[in-house]
Amino acid sequence: MKTNDYKKIYLAGGCFWGMEELFRKQVGVIDTEVGYMGGHIPDPSYRNHGWHAEAVEISYDQNLTSFQKILDFFFCIHDPTTKNRQWNDVGDSYRSAIFYQDESEKAQAQAFIQIVNNSGRWPNPVVTTLEKFQQFYPAEGYHQDYLQQNTNGYSCHYRRFESYLS
Repeated sequence: MKTNDYKKIYLAGGCFWGMEELFRKQVGVIDTEVGYMGGHIPDPSYRNHGWHAEAVEISYDQNLTSFQKILDFFFCIHDPTTKNRQWNDVGDSYRSAIFYQDESEKAQAQAFIQIVNNSGRWPNPVVTTLEKFQQFYPAEGYHQDYLQQNTNGYSCHYRRFESYLS
């Protein structure tokens, strides 16, 4: 595979540990890294990240998966209808967000949100924000691969639904 077949997508859907763990197992995902996005504090850290969201940078092979398939999985593993919250995790850091890199990604994300809303699977509408990609700040080393290193660690993420595309 050529490296120009690889792309990145940036998603936030609550605590980054659980999202990273589930995405790493998906076909076509080459690498994951957790970090902070969408705030205004330069060089955020876990102790000081303002309203940056806990996000996951997902590197994927376009020959094996697609932007749409990754969005599909994203909407199956978190609740996109709760503003600034995933289960016990509450606050701006835990919002549902897609950080689009160009207008094509934005349009695809908007269309997928419509698919999720039209599915009737959730009692409330999707509140996932579409935010222009600015910068991804990698989290501290102890957050990377956290649930691989801490097998009894907490996660509020699990597959709630099968594909929206079927």
